Amino acid sequence: MTAVDVLVVGAGPVGLTAAAELRRHGVDCRIVDRLAVPEPYAKAIGVLPRTLEVWDAMGVVRGALDDAVPHLGQLVFTDGKRGPRVELTLPPEIPYPFSTLPQYATERLLTEHLARFGTEVERPTELRSVEMRPDEVEAVLAHADGRIERLHARYVVGCDGAHSLVRKAAGLTFEGDAFPEQYMIGDVELDWELPAGYSMRAVNLDANGAVDDMLVCIPMPGVRRYWLSMLRPCAQAGGEDDSSAPDGMGDGHGPDLGQIQAVLDRLSPEPTTASTLRWSSTFRISHRLVDRYRNGRLFVAGDAAHIHPPIGGQGLNTGVQDAYNLAWKLALTIRGMATDDVLESYHAERHPVAQEVVDRTVRHARTGLSNNGGDAEMMLRRQAQLLVAYPDSPLIQPQAADGTPAAGPAAGDRAPDCRGLLSDLAAYPRRLFDLLRTPRHVLLLFAGSEYASGDGAARLEACAAEAHRAAHGLLDAYLVTAAEVPEDARPVGLRPPRVRDAAGEFRDAYAPRDGEALLIRPDGYLSGRFHPAVPERLTAHLRRTFSTSAAAGEAPPVTVLQAALSR
Repeated sequence: MTAVDVLVVGAGPVGLTAAAELRRHGVDCRIVDRLAVPEPYAKAIGVLPRTLEVWDAMGVVRGALDDAVPHLGQLVFTDGKRGPRVELTLPPEIPYPFSTLPQYATERLLTEHLARFGTEVERPTELRSVEMRPDEVEAVLAHADGRIERLHARYVVGCDGAHSLVRKAAGLTFEGDAFPEQYMIGDVELDWELPAGYSMRAVNLDANGAVDDMLVCIPMPGVRRYWLSMLRPCAQAGGEDDSSAPDGMGDGHGPDLGQIQAVLDRLSPEPTTASTLRWSSTFRISHRLVDRYRNGRLFVAGDAAHIHPPIGGQGLNTGVQDAYNLAWKLALTIRGMATDDVLESYHAERHPVAQEVVDRTVRHARTGLSNNGGDAEMMLRRQAQLLVAYPDSPLIQPQAADGTPAAGPAAGDRAPDCRGLLSDLAAYPRRLFDLLRTPRHVLLLFAGSEYASGDGAARLEACAAEAHRAAHGLLDAYLVTAAEVPEDARPVGLRPPRVRDAAGEFRDAYAPRDGEALLIRPDGYLSGRFHPAVPERLTAHLRRTFSTSAAAGEAPPVTVLQAALSR
């Protein structure tokens, strides 16, 4: 009999994110996968700007920036006629662009990152059964050498795909349907002269205006390398049963170069030859959503919770952010410092996000529309997952009518980056994301002319001290002084440490009021805004997340593993 705090099932991008974040938060976990080696296929390739922000906070973004390539936009052709070029250009304050990276490369980066915490993926290890009990979960694992292991875990996170055993064991439903069409994909090189960095979408319409032939080509790292998605010819002709294609992207049994070339000959806007076929497959577009993300000690994330059309690279990115949302909450719970609302908030926050993604991608798959004439920048921000927000979460501070800021992000919104912050001990400007690269909550106390010194500064310092105690020490605080505040307005060396908004970007991004406190969660979302910053009000809000049972600085309780070893 062995024991662990968290068992993560599935070592795709979602499971690797969950395990790496649990380890970064100091949680004992294991991650298992039934495959002997990672799949070498470019199944999911889109990496969205919000995911790069997540990887920045995790400490893994450097490898992605080295290996990925920009996705600059899309060229659209309908019945052979060129339409307007779609530019994937975000405002300059967004730190990362749209990009592409093969899934196997994403998994390699995350696996190497996880290994830095001393945790390796256990392969091939198959989850055979899961039984939930009041105070633990018993999982049965089958190893390659025939050994059967009974594992006790406090929690199990199912990142085990569309056919998730964890989801079934939790008794969760997975309602949805599949499109009748079948598709095929291929990883090839194309010798055309279309602009590098742009994807290409070509469709032919029937007499009723419906799509009856389609080709999408997305650039990937490499010379003239593209990921192609096409309607399967036999599916168009009704020559095979729809069940012949797997639900989701499988491996093998895909088109050969000749079949891919036939599609290119029909739909490519200029003559081109496909070569160097690395991988191909067939699949059906399905859309399903779990009824709940959690049942007791069992959780699901990624494809185990939601599957939908692969439009805009939403699937992998939504799953990564599921895991990122859950990990800090599990860690806080395992340390005995979380309220009951913390784990409940996982479903409350992430299920509506998945519902919106499923609905939007299904709508776009059926209509071929991505904007419907709406605001182009808002459409891009939504596609980049920069508009994901949790205003109705039980962990988010409701804003009174007189307390809501006139501008800047509200409680529950993503915390944007900004540059040009100067600190006492760095001779170079820093980014706000540099301060947020931590598994703790971060409290930003904005000081203008009234609060930069004297009694105002003392009130902010007292607020930071009380917040630190209420969060059991799991909180970093910074005094952010306005650009017009003299550098000598506050003595050097006081707590909290000071950063100066020298370029005014923090004020532009957040529109803070003098003496306002902004609390940011470990997953980069604003937990609340408090003006004026009052210790009692901020402490009361922190009690939504942090229990009152653990004293500040108290060591975490004995883990399941430690308890088992002591027996």
